[in-house]
Amino acid sequence: MSSRAKYFVVSTSTCLTILLLIGSVIGRSASPDDTYKHIGVFSDVVSRIKSEYVEEPDMKSVTLGALNGMLEAIDPFASYLNAEQYKDYLKNKGLKRADIGLILSRKFGFVGVVGTVEGSPAAKAGFSTGDMVETIGDVATRDMPLAYASMLLQGEPGTPVKLSVVRVRRPEPQTMTLTRANFPMPPVVGKMLDGQVGYINVDALSAPQVKEVAAAIQKLQKDGAQKFVVDVRNCAIGAPEDGVAAANLFLNKGRITYLMGQRVPRQNFEADPAKAITTLPVAVLTNRGTAGAAEILAAALGDNKRAQVVGERTYGDAALRKAITMDDGAAIILSVAKYYSPEGNKAIQDTGVTPGALVAEPESQVDYDDNGEPIAEPADAAPTQQKKVENDIVVKKALELLAKG
Repeated sequence: MSSRAKYFVVSTSTCLTILLLIGSVIGRSASPDDTYKHIGVFSDVVSRIKSEYVEEPDMKSVTLGALNGMLEAIDPFASYLNAEQYKDYLKNKGLKRADIGLILSRKFGFVGVVGTVEGSPAAKAGFSTGDMVETIGDVATRDMPLAYASMLLQGEPGTPVKLSVVRVRRPEPQTMTLTRANFPMPPVVGKMLDGQVGYINVDALSAPQVKEVAAAIQKLQKDGAQKFVVDVRNCAIGAPEDGVAAANLFLNKGRITYLMGQRVPRQNFEADPAKAITTLPVAVLTNRGTAGAAEILAAALGDNKRAQVVGERTYGDAALRKAITMDDGAAIILSVAKYYSPEGNKAIQDTGVTPGALVAEPESQVDYDDNGEPIAEPADAAPTQQKKVENDIVVKKALELLAKG
């Protein structure tokens, strides 16, 4: 058995035990006796691994694997950073460095892809939701802190970063090299479709883009729009408060979302009638790359019966996170509160947003050269967000639903 396989067996065993512990500790109905029982089971399993395993395991590596497995089980966006990694994290936090445009979470112990930034090197390389990054440079991402992985992808403009990637529909790992670059956030694009329908494409939903959405709504209404299609597929950038602000553009009453955590009191976000700028019928398009602020928008409009939500179930990421420091200088970056859909008590991070009209979209295809690098599109090729939507099956379904009223 290879050392990697041995490490996998030990880590998996330990992680499974710790997951039992976590389920007991965080469960609301867990009694102290249950907690102590699972702690005892955990200690016993660790002791047996140490004494009975085929060779003496590296307990430091096992512990690190267990910690990361524990965090991934409760929060795929969490990170455990040792003291040195946390110092680097604080040093680089807020710096504007070149990047490749991947939005990450944890998946099966590795770094997984939530989505990409439109126009970024990662987007041009055809990364999609569900892909897994096995290595960054020559460093394996298994049990790598998520925040640290994001740091490794950043650097000076024009510098290369080599990745080993497992694609959703390609079982064999693929090695590719991308070049770090500075790229702007994609702008909101509005256009008129047949039937007096205004189409608004949103690839990012930070504060500037919310203003652009408002401007697009007003312009399209002046141009004669009687209905709207708001496309937030693959929109995974934006803070939750920006999702609230975007939803309020379409809602003049009702609850947009609420925030709640174990130590965070419930906070309701209600629509402000003064901020709503349209009452026209709306359809919102989503897919598995829709995350964060865009999910809050979709959940708010769908639950308030303000819009038809069309497409695929969203990724599931809407939470308040903070770094919790440890005595040794390490830190845990963890969700301390979650945003919930207005109707019921479903946390968006746990369930995502399920459209009323489910429509699967085909996978995009990207060609690669002999070195595993993506073949660039012609210089005059239109960006994805500006391509025609007439043959888009999800848009077609939305138009059908809007036509029916």
